[in-house]
Amino acid sequence: MIRADTPAPGADMADWNVVRLLGERARTHHDRTFVQEFGGRRQTYGESLQAARRIASGLQRLGSAPRDTVVVMVGNRLEAIDLWLGINLLGATEVAINTAYVGNSFEHALNLCGARTIVIEEAWLPVLKASLGALPHLRSVVVLGQAAGLPALPGVTVEGYRELAAADNGAQFVEPQYFDTASVIYTSGTTGPAKGVMMPHAQVMLIARMTVDAMRMTDSDIFYNFTPLYHMAAKFMGVLGVLQAGATLVLDQSFAPAEWLSRIRACGATVSGGPGTLIQMIHDTPPTADDRNHALTRIYGAPVPQHIAAPFQQRFGVKGIELWGMTEIGDPCWSPYDEPLREGSCGKVDPRWYELTIADPDTDLPLANGQTGEILVRPKLPWICMKGYMGMPDKTAEAWRNLWFHTGDLGYVDADGYVYFVARASERIRRRSENISAYEIELAARAHPAVAEAAAVGVESEYAGDDDIKLCIVGKDGQAPDPLLLTEHLARLLPHYMVPRYIEVLPELPRTPTSKLQRALMKKPAPGGTVWDRKQAGVALRGMVERVR
Repeated sequence: MIRADTPAPGADMADWNVVRLLGERARTHHDRTFVQEFGGRRQTYGESLQAARRIASGLQRLGSAPRDTVVVMVGNRLEAIDLWLGINLLGATEVAINTAYVGNSFEHALNLCGARTIVIEEAWLPVLKASLGALPHLRSVVVLGQAAGLPALPGVTVEGYRELAAADNGAQFVEPQYFDTASVIYTSGTTGPAKGVMMPHAQVMLIARMTVDAMRMTDSDIFYNFTPLYHMAAKFMGVLGVLQAGATLVLDQSFAPAEWLSRIRACGATVSGGPGTLIQMIHDTPPTADDRNHALTRIYGAPVPQHIAAPFQQRFGVKGIELWGMTEIGDPCWSPYDEPLREGSCGKVDPRWYELTIADPDTDLPLANGQTGEILVRPKLPWICMKGYMGMPDKTAEAWRNLWFHTGDLGYVDADGYVYFVARASERIRRRSENISAYEIELAARAHPAVAEAAAVGVESEYAGDDDIKLCIVGKDGQAPDPLLLTEHLARLLPHYMVPRYIEVLPELPRTPTSKLQRALMKKPAPGGTVWDRKQAGVALRGMVERVR
């Protein structure tokens, strides 16, 4: 049995890197299955190390070097994990981007990190081709899944994934340090472009170690992951947690609430987890007499929605474990494993690694137990939180003001030290586990010839802690654009999860005397106004996206 007993603060952190862990696990669990695609291919720990070496060799041949960035736009498949590990083995930084990115969001992600190489699945080549002229740094494109010959792309070299990963050149790669950047994860920019969170090896290793400890994972566990690998939870809690424990990862490419239990049952999963909205979707499926016929014993939720926490655990016979965290700081809070889930609480902060306080959002002064304020966090050791936002020193300084990381989340702490998340800051939007930039939606809306002004806000959805998107617009010359045509326009320019459900036309956007948008006022319909609802109008977003693109 392998346990991730985490050393106390001040312990030697020299071995806290993804590459060393991969090598150690390939030695101790060489022939054990590390990753299995659901219903498909398997790969052992030893084979994963060999695949990583071949990819590192191929990237080196293409000119990538330690501390370079390499962008990966690949779905949930074995190659996504091999690429991440191979990039880190080279000593470079992996930048896994959302596979729904198009246009401005895609160009921003590549240009911000200055990537000269991208590995991209064939399905998303049209996105790359449409933006190629706006990517001045790009030099090499590696295509995964190309069946009928490689495309000719002006100004860049193109090769297939098989060619990239064909051979191990035998090179001795320099092992990264715990303070080197392992990965960049893009998260919502709220009122600006998405921010690239630079995550050092020590941070991602701590996320994995804390997950293994909090979930009591061992090498006999099977972890079922259905969330995207370009998010922190899937990558560092799921894949890296499994690597830490010596367990087996089952990697699924999609999520369908009605199929979740049958897939859990089919792969023999013992542990899983996901965003609270997805847990609620599972709970909303009709109960059956077979709901406890599975091997699953533990599931984490961020959060486990309060109103279904007890019935979910009872129905499926699993232990629910709640946590709270974010890409910038990891997962400071977990509910104690040996205690019943305290509904509504995301657990306690781990004092070995973090300090947490609740502060007045205006003054940063601490508040008493039970009082709601902004959740502030800071690390007790270096490099266990983000290094900063890539290329955005002003945003980094703003987030870390007064020596605390300002999460923008509101909550309180009770007398027993349990932390309770209450709400997001007013300008943050989160839809179906995706953090969303209002800025990008507004930018796309203003590109429509009939839109003069635009503001996007999150409004309450049918899922606890989740938003639907509402877009408020002012038409040019008093003329309101047709909401269906505007939605089609947005579906061409935005990732599908950013396309608003609601559109409201206003004579003007509400502002303060200093011209700041009053987003809170836009969450409710204006007096006498009319709000167009895409779902009520019978518009299927997936079909629209396929049609307009």
